[in-house]
Amino acid sequence: MSDASGGMLAALLSLLVFLAPLILWLRGRSRFKKLAERHAATLRNLEQREAELAGTGERLDAAEKELNGLRQEARRTQDALAEEQAALREARQQLERYQPIMDVEGEADRLRAEAAAALAEAQSRLADAARRADGTLQEAYGRAQRIEKEARVRAEEIAGDAFAAQGRVKEYEKALQALKNAVEGYGDEYIKPSESVLDDLAEHFGYDEAGEKFKAAKARTKAMIKQGTAAECDYVEDYRRKTAVAFVIDAFNGKTDSTLARVRTDNLGKLQQEIEDAFALVNLNGQAFRNARITPAYRDARLEELRWAVALVVLREKEREEQRAIRERIREEEKARREYEKAMREAARDEERVQAALEKARAELARAGEEQKAQFEARLAALQEKLAEAEARSQRALSMAQQTRSGHVYVISNVGSFGEDVFKIGMTRRLEPLDRVRELGDASVPFAFDVHAMIYSEDAPALENALHRKFNELRLNKVNPRKEFFRVNLGDIRAATQEMGLTAQFTMLAQAQEYRESLAMAKLPKEELERRMQGLLREEEENGRTLAAAGGDPADD
Repeated sequence: MSDASGGMLAALLSLLVFLAPLILWLRGRSRFKKLAERHAATLRNLEQREAELAGTGERLDAAEKELNGLRQEARRTQDALAEEQAALREARQQLERYQPIMDVEGEADRLRAEAAAALAEAQSRLADAARRADGTLQEAYGRAQRIEKEARVRAEEIAGDAFAAQGRVKEYEKALQALKNAVEGYGDEYIKPSESVLDDLAEHFGYDEAGEKFKAAKARTKAMIKQGTAAECDYVEDYRRKTAVAFVIDAFNGKTDSTLARVRTDNLGKLQQEIEDAFALVNLNGQAFRNARITPAYRDARLEELRWAVALVVLREKEREEQRAIRERIREEEKARREYEKAMREAARDEERVQAALEKARAELARAGEEQKAQFEARLAALQEKLAEAEARSQRALSMAQQTRSGHVYVISNVGSFGEDVFKIGMTRRLEPLDRVRELGDASVPFAFDVHAMIYSEDAPALENALHRKFNELRLNKVNPRKEFFRVNLGDIRAATQEMGLTAQFTMLAQAQEYRESLAMAKLPKEELERRMQGLLREEEENGRTLAAAGGDPADD
């Protein structure tokens, strides 16, 4: 019996040993299946969240576009109201002339009363326009900020931490780029033509109008600080929130004011990026104070200040350029006038000499015998020809002096200074136009200019302007229109003159003699080159001594 019990126990143990792995495998399989189902559900949930986040990004982009549109609308409204203010100021100035009218009769009283009433109405309209401008602008800023905040709240509700993380990544990227710019400097990628700030302005827009716009932009930034729209903070306590907001505003304004103090005509893009970088870094550092931050609207307002500050500098430089051009034109006209007067004086003296010689020859002819008459007649004919030439020179000089728009349009090149296919198309009213070309090839350029064409025109400024318009996009200097150099094929210039019905002789090959001789000298053996350069130095010193002895300045040569 005991043997049978022992056998059964052994059988049971064997069965348990066999079944245990099977049971463990079944339990593991069931657990794996549950984990797989949970993993699939997690993946589906993640995909759903990613889709929701993508939709949120689209809605946020739409909200940002709407925000930008509102800002532009506010800016246009402000500009329109500023124009209305200017018109009302002008009306007020006109009406103020009625105030000093003396009380001498009833009509004067009536006019004074009407003027006072009109002035009061104009002042009322001006004040009302100013209030509407401020109200419209602040309403637009407030609406823009509300839309932006609502869009951000909706995005956070939908995407939760993922949206916040996405925003922080963008902030960190901008802050990192700002630090990189601070260390490495602002490269050429930030260069932006300063003339672009004038693109949307009216053609007659001037320095005074830009000054008014700049003052209005500064007043707008000050108003935003007073109204509490320049910065935000998440502190609940009023004192802490105000302190943190004041801290970030002071930090941002300190950097921005320093940037505005360095405005020039050539650094618009770099200064814009400096303000963007200051915005990124100040907001990054403000996170330590419960996310104290400058609002995008205030950053844009300070960028608007920069825009008008650059406009002021550009317009002032344009006015200076125009004044320089006027002075240059006056000097050129004065030189031309002196040339005409000199030519007329010389022609008059030649006429007097020839007339005297003619009178003498006629007297001798009258006394001459038959054999000498032929000789004196030939002499008379030669003198008559010289007299006609002198009269023609005098008439030409007088005609050029009287025709204020007649002159020559020249096409010249300087291969050694500017390279191949670069031509200057200019105009001169000089009686001897080559004198102007020689002046251009003075000590400011290393080689003399080659003349390819000299075209006379009764309206030289119009012809010059027509050629400049034809090749406008081929200008070397795309900022200053008074630099009249063009990278163009000479054949195209000749074709353009032919299309205009002009007959002009073109020299297609540039001699560039001094330049080519200099290249050839550079290939000489060292000793020969040094010998020639020493000779050139001695010639320069000799010229300097000659000029000094004559009381001149070597720099004028």
